[in-house]
Amino acid sequence: MSIFNRISDILKANINDLLDRAEDPEKMVKQIIADMEEQVRDATEALGQAMASEKQAYAQLEKAKANSKEWEDKAKVALKAGNEELAKKALASKVEVDKNIQSFQASYDQIAAQTSELHSRVEILRQKLEEARQRQNMLIARAKMADATESIATAVTDTDPNSALSKLEKMERKVEGKEARAEALASMTGETVFAKDEFAELEKNQAVDAELQRLMKEMNGGI
Repeated sequence: MSIFNRISDILKANINDLLDRAEDPEKMVKQIIADMEEQVRDATEALGQAMASEKQAYAQLEKAKANSKEWEDKAKVALKAGNEELAKKALASKVEVDKNIQSFQASYDQIAAQTSELHSRVEILRQKLEEARQRQNMLIARAKMADATESIATAVTDTDPNSALSKLEKMERKVEGKEARAEALASMTGETVFAKDEFAELEKNQAVDAELQRLMKEMNGGI
């Protein structure tokens, strides 16, 4: 029964709790599966040995029963032959054999009961192993998802959002300043061109007026 004492913790263990304490959940789950597989092999081997012992005890019991019947048959033969003394000797041997039968029966019953219990426990362990195998991939996937979530949360926590926004706002102010200077320069350039055009127009008008005066003077005879 010691084989099952060694695996009692595995049968009672909550794999999710083990994962919570594991530094590497994936490795932990695989190790749990490997441990359970080893225990199943050990338990199956122990069950095989128990079944062999049961078979041996049963054979010994049946042999004793056959021997008892054999002495009884000999006693009958002796009685038929009228040899009562020989029949008593045969029956005396039968009585001794029957005592052994009682001992053999008790041993066999005990071994059979233990073997039955071992068989039940091995089946429970196999079911637990199959359940663990079915949950293995799911638990590993959950562990990886938890790691990813934790990594993202850590990255977000370690980043100073106020500092990042402050830098962005500073850059935005620089851009706005450049835009303002560009607009002002464009405006000033436009005003300068406009002023030059006015002076050119003024000079042109003065020239036209001078030519007009000259022409009128000529037409009036130089007066």
